[in-house]
Amino acid sequence: MLPIVNTVREQREARGMTQSELGAEIAMTRQTIAAIEQRRYSPSLESAFRLARFFNMGIEHLFRWDE
Repeated sequence: MLPIVNTVREQREARGMTQSELGAEIAMTRQTIAAIEQRRYSPSLESAFRLARFFNMGIEHLFRWDE
């Protein structure tokens, strides 16, 4: 597991969205969304900003380093 923790799943589920729906909104595949949520993939900085902007929050509130 990667050291970057995120709340993407919680944010997505709070909006009643599927991984596919979220991916379509921000130009990512469902598989990429799933991998980010499962901490198997760290998104690029651009993708992280895209997610944070979609959820209307600062990137530091969506992602954090878990030491």
